[in-house]
Amino acid sequence: MTTSLARQASRWLTTRRVRVHGLLIAVSLWSVYVWDVATPGLRDRNGLLKGTDFLHFYTIGYIGRVGHGSDLYEMNAQAALAHKLVPESAGIFYLPLYGPQVSLFFSPFARLSYACALTIWLLLNIFIYGLSCYAIWRTCAHLRSEASTVLLLAIAYPALFHLIAWGQTSALALACFTLAFLALRSDRRFLAGLAIGLLIFKPQLGMVAASLFLFAREWKIVFGAMLASLGELATGWLYYGTPVMRDYAHHLLHVRKVLPLLEPKPYQMHSLRAFWSLLVPWPGLAFALYLITVVIALVLTLRLWRTTAPLSLRYSGLLLATVLVAPHLTVYDLVIVAPAFLLLADWVIENPENRLRDELKILLYLSYALPLLGPIARWTHVQLSVIALSALLLLAWQLAQKNSTCRTET
Repeated sequence: MTTSLARQASRWLTTRRVRVHGLLIAVSLWSVYVWDVATPGLRDRNGLLKGTDFLHFYTIGYIGRVGHGSDLYEMNAQAALAHKLVPESAGIFYLPLYGPQVSLFFSPFARLSYACALTIWLLLNIFIYGLSCYAIWRTCAHLRSEASTVLLLAIAYPALFHLIAWGQTSALALACFTLAFLALRSDRRFLAGLAIGLLIFKPQLGMVAASLFLFAREWKIVFGAMLASLGELATGWLYYGTPVMRDYAHHLLHVRKVLPLLEPKPYQMHSLRAFWSLLVPWPGLAFALYLITVVIALVLTLRLWRTTAPLSLRYSGLLLATVLVAPHLTVYDLVIVAPAFLLLADWVIENPENRLRDELKILLYLSYALPLLGPIARWTHVQLSVIALSALLLLAWQLAQKNSTCRTET
């Protein structure tokens, strides 16, 4: 993108237009959601079970409640149990890949009816998402005057819509990343590590952080992360015993064999692996390209982290790389990028004279909105959101490099 073109596009992208676009997205998405679920019973207008993936968490929560660990990694047994607990779920199967500790977390929900448990879970997700966005926004001094715009865009964020529609657990991951940022901001590295370590329930989201902090020799963070991860896994091991942990490890190690079942709709994936899998028809070549781009993303993130740039830039790079590198990342997982949008938007306002400001402004807009066009990749085989997120990571690195150079010269 040339400087003049970026400047023209940036001038067009006024705060008023952003608000209008956010309002249109919010009204469209949430109107569709309300219309879809406004039906009697537990099936929506499309015939899908309300809460979709929450059925899996509800089922393993029941397993955790009664202590039948042998069923945790038996797909057919879980499907039969789900049908017994929720008769409307007939014919629905889920791959059992979550750690045993997740079943213990959801066991209290299994004491309630499915409809009641789902309602509480969705409200809890909204609360966690809202609190996380608020906590990050409070650290952004230059966004304080844009509270209404931030609130509107937070509500309109497509990833939030999918998080609620699917009944997923990504808000918990967002909370972990938010707590880690706040701890790093206070220079409490061990506490940041504890927050990162809790991501072991979604291990694909902790891959970049683990690699980054290990190579950056952030030993306090590494130690905290190891302690939290082991502690979380230990709860499942102590409750269920070694055989269940062995089953869990076996399923994780062989997850690549079941990826087609895990990702029945590849156009809803938003990572580099999904990007190459959609674009390149040869699996071997697609995987090789994924590995190459993963290495590039990790190197960029490590170099960004080692600069003297503000934490807001460096942590945004970590979040962007987390999404891109994850081998399995669905659209609802994009909620973890929300802090990066806030932190980078704050940087845009703080640095009006920076020559890369216009490019950053445009890429923020595209990275936020392009997940709406994800289904188009079903026919085009190009996931545009991944291109925008990759460009945003590259730009964050460039900004960090220039920031470090300016500080050195000063």
